[in-house]
Parts: sequence; structure tokens; C-alpha cells
Amino acid sequence: MNLHENSTVKMKDLPKQERPYEKCARFGPETLSDAELLAVILRSGAEGVSVLEMSRSLIHSLGSGGIAMLPAQGMEDLQKIRGIGAVKALQIRCLAELSRRIAQAKIGAEDELVYDNPEVIGSYYMEELRHESQEIVLILCLSSKGRLLGKKIISRGTIHTAILDPGEVFKEALARRAASIVLLHNHPSGDPTPSAEDIDITKRIAQAGRLIGIPLTDHLVIGDRSYVSLRQSHMMEA
Repeated sequence: MNLHENSTVKMKDLPKQERPYEKCARFGPETLSDAELLAVILRSGAEGVSVLEMSRSLIHSLGSGGIAMLPAQGMEDLQKIRGIGAVKALQIRCLAELSRRIAQAKIGAEDELVYDNPEVIGSYYMEELRHESQEIVLILCLSSKGRLLGKKIISRGTIHTAILDPGEVFKEALARRAASIVLLHNHPSGDPTPSAEDIDITKRIAQAGRLIGIPLTDHLVIGDRSYVSLRQSHMMEA
């Protein structure tokens, strides 16, 4: 296909067999590859690169994790792909956020969940935490009926660790008048196995919670599509 170097390659310029839109209309979106789905959404390419080539390059750049790694890509990461500028990068970021919200909506509305089940908590916050490149500690403040009163990120760390101050934990819990709390944090490595430090700080916070009267009911470590509940694993016991 001979194109002027300053032309923009559009879907209609592609050979018929490489037109994802037509393929989608004829056979359904479920027949499209990840790259083809992206191409349909992005609609047009850029100077010297078709939208399908651009989409394939993006999927390839995600490595073995494939499309699941898309939400972890920032604006700068996306714009390293030939043909993806600020506008398309923003489109892709919005697509990833929409996908995250759909995944959470399948579980239920955040303020309507009952936070007494590690599976519910882990599943709901999986998409929110597993793509983060640094450790983040999130506190959930709960009512006496296990409903969410509020949540807050109380610590941001490095790729390996986050500094967690029990004082900050209970400052937030008292401000929300919480009856109990749940902690979550992610492991950017993808392995949710709690470290010795995770277990130690959890026991300290649990002990402080018993003294204050605001129990720590669980601490979940989020990995890549997996999690560990310290309560279920009996790692919170003194």
C-alpha cells in the first residue's frame, strides 16, 4: 500500500481482509483479536502507520501479560508507541478505566457491599490496586453493619515497600467513626504472599484496634489476579 508520508492511514485505506470494523459488523466483536478491538475503538492511524499496525504494536509492547497490562500503562508509556499521541493515549486510558468500572460493577456498588467476605473485598479492589507500580495501602472504614463509611489511601511507598503508621490508620478510623476497619495493599511484583513485615505490622495494628475498640477485621494483600487474606490465613493472630 503506497501512501504519502504525511498522510493519515484510515480504516478504509486498509485491504478489506484487514478492516476490523467490517469484520466486527459481519461476524461480531467476539471474533476480533485484542489488537482488532483496539483498532475499531481508535478508528484511525497516524502518519505512515495504520490503526491496526498501531494497535498490534501496543499489544506487543505489553509483553506476556497481554491486554491485562493495559490499565498499568501511563500516558507517557502509551505515547512511546508509534502513532499514539496525547489524544489516543487519553482514549486508551479512558477505555482501561471503563473496563475497571465494569469489572467492579459486576460485583456490586461499592457503598452497597457488605465487607465481611475476603472474596468480595479482594475481587472488588483487585482492578484498583493490582496495576499500581508502587505499594499502596488502602483503609476501608466500616459501619457496625459492615457497610463502607469511607476509604482512603494512607500510604504510598516504593516498588518494594510502603511505610504504614498505625497512628495514621486509627486517625482515619476515628475521623470516620468506624466500627471496624479493613486494610488492603498491593504487591507490584504480582506475588501476594505476605512478607514478615506485612504480618508484623498487621498484628500490631490488630492489637491497637482491640485496645481502642475499632477492630481490624482483615488485611488483604493484592497480587496479579490473586490475593491473600491474612485473616483467612490465620496470620493476624498474636
